[in-house]
Amino acid sequence: MSILKKPLITEKVSAQNEGGVYGFVVDKNANKVAIKQAVEKMYGVNVEEVRTMIAPGKKKTRYSKGSFLSGKTSSFKKAIVKVKDGEIIDFYGNL
Repeated sequence: MSILKKPLITEKVSAQNEGGVYGFVVDKNANKVAIKQAVEKMYGVNVEEVRTMIAPGKKKTRYSKGSFLSGKTSSFKKAIVKVKDGEIIDFYGNL
């Protein structure tokens, strides 16, 4: 199983991309060292810093004809990665 699941393409993280900061959704069991090695191997950049956080699942309610259904979204782990000055990661290069 891959450590990096997908890049975070949000407005907040995209604003930080110019400063060399990128976000990824990662495997819940991955540690900072493994995340650093995976980013360096996949994108060919030098990583300076890795910050991680676990985003908790949110409660969701959906109304149907006769009743309402309650549930919860799954939680996931995010990693914020800072690369060395002058290096970039191009997420849109293969489109």
